[in-house]
Amino acid sequence: MITIFNRKELFVTFSMAQQSQIRSLLAENQIDYRIRTINLMGSSIGRRADFGTLGANMDYAYEYIIYVHNNDYNKAFHIIHTGDIKK
Repeated sequence: MITIFNRKELFVTFSMAQQSQIRSLLAENQIDYRIRTINLMGSSIGRRADFGTLGANMDYAYEYIIYVHNNDYNKAFHIIHTGDIKK
């Protein structure tokens, strides 16, 4: 089980496709992972209503942080860096 105390940040990306590829590689190799998704457009009440997303690059609306167990980090790092991850 991965907790905040035994996890290590493996990868950070803004690309949904890239995080999906990494998740697939980790799952294929039976490596447990957790993903934290951060909405960078903000969640302030009324913010989007006031300003909308005009001019905002939606490619960077979400940040995906992938964590693995400390014991699996080296294996996971090797897998994602030798796998065919497209940007």
